Parts: sequence; structure tokens; C-alpha cells
Amino acid sequence: MKFTKMHGTGNDYIYVNCFKEQIDNPNELAKIWSERHTGIGSDGLVLIQPSTVADYKMRMFNADGSESEMCGNASRCIGKYVYDKGMTTKTKLTLETLAGIRVLKLIPGKDGTIEKVTVDMGEPELTASRIPVLSSEEQLISYPLNFGHRTKYNVTAVSMGNPHAVIITEHIEQLDLPVIGPRIETSSHFPNRTNTEFIEVVSPDRIQMRVWERGSGETMACGTGACASVVAGVLNGKTARKVTVELKGGELQIEWNAIDNHVYLTGPATFVFEGTLL
Repeated sequence: MKFTKMHGTGNDYIYVNCFKEQIDNPNELAKIWSERHTGIGSDGLVLIQPSTVADYKMRMFNADGSESEMCGNASRCIGKYVYDKGMTTKTKLTLETLAGIRVLKLIPGKDGTIEKVTVDMGEPELTASRIPVLSSEEQLISYPLNFGHRTKYNVTAVSMGNPHAVIITEHIEQLDLPVIGPRIETSSHFPNRTNTEFIEVVSPDRIQMRVWERGSGETMACGTGACASVVAGVLNGKTARKVTVELKGGELQIEWNAIDNHVYLTGPATFVFEGTLL
């Protein structure tokens, strides 16, 4: 079976072209292949599949084998993959995901290959029951939640097709995320678990972010998390609607458009290597 390793701002996945390959047990293979020491090494597995309602379909599995509804970084990589591999000549594509259909705008570089991709991530969901978050509040905006062991944070809850708990704080590099992240991810407040973003506001148009991804742990970047963080920044009066998000793996440009209420994610997509599994 042939595979391609790609990353979007350091958020790396194993991509399999299911127009040519067949995978019957993606949950189990995601766990095996994602192992950094005994497998290929990745944050998860992404399947590129045919779709009856869009140009392509994406299924994304975290490193623990769980399936996620949406991934902004993987969406960008799929755009680059299908264009650079000659599967399409279009620079505007639709992508079917478990969170709905997303629109990709492919941006070629000087050599004609795709350098960046803008993803229309749709409207953020702020209603607690739809994120979901178990709360008597309709929305959670800088709302105090307890996570045990004397851990309490003001959380802004946002769904970008998948759940996010955004926490605006300072000195994020000093956080013991491997300890804090799992407590929040598996908290009873979030029945489907949650991704967690700690953000530090540098200026109204720039923030720094660390992320603990549901099912994968701390990663170099999270596209949906960057989108949720900017939404949280706006709702808390901390940022503008166009923001550069600094992550461990690089930078993403996020815009929460005031006219259509959609969030737009722009960033790079990169091939790492290809191989064949025997």
C-alpha cells in the first residue's frame, strides 16, 4: 500500500489515496502507523476518498484511532495533494467531511505547485449543547470551569465542526500541557472530549497558541483550533477579526468574516515523503 506523509504547519498526517488503495481498518492502522518509534510517525491518518456530494471526501483518524469530524490542516494538504498529483486542474474544490462540505481555494506558488490553501471553515458554533458542552449556560464565553486537582480556567467553548475549549492566558510556554491537556480533554464537561487551546495575545492581530488535540496530544499546529482561538479572541474583545496565529509549526492566517460569519483559514501545505507499506 502506498502512502504520502504531509504536514500543514507541522501538523503531520499519513495520507492514503483511496482512489487507488483500499483500507478496511483505518482506526487500528491509524494507531499503528502513527507511532513515532515503531510506525511511520504522525498525528494521525487521513483518507482521500471519492464523494457523491463534493469533489473529494476526507476521513481523518487521530493517533489513538478515534475519528475526527474536521481538520483544517489536513484539508489544506488534500488540496495540494490532488492538484499536485494531477487529480484535478481546478483551484477551487469542495471537500466532504463529517462536519459538512468545506470549500478550498488553492494558491499556486511560482513553480506551479500549490503553496498555500484557504479553507472556508464555515460558521463557528457557539451554542453549548451543539458543541457539545454540558452546561446550563447557552454559551460559554470566558466561563469558569473546574477540571479537578485545583485546576480552574475561564473557557470559551467553540465548535468548528469539532469541539474546542479556548483559554486566554499568559506565559503559555511555561504550561505543563501533558498534565493539563488530558484533564481538560477527558473532562465530564465535554461528552465527546475536546481539543484545548491556550492562547496568549501578542497584539490585536497576532496571537500565540499551544494546542492539546483530542486523540493526539500536543501537536505542532491545529487549524480548527486556530480558527476557534480567533473566534474566542473576538468574543472576548482581545483580537481583531483578521489574526496571524503563531504555532510551534509555523503561522496561520485566520479571518472571521463579519459579513458572512464564516471563518477562513489560510496556510501552507507540504509534502514530506512517500513510501510503500509491505
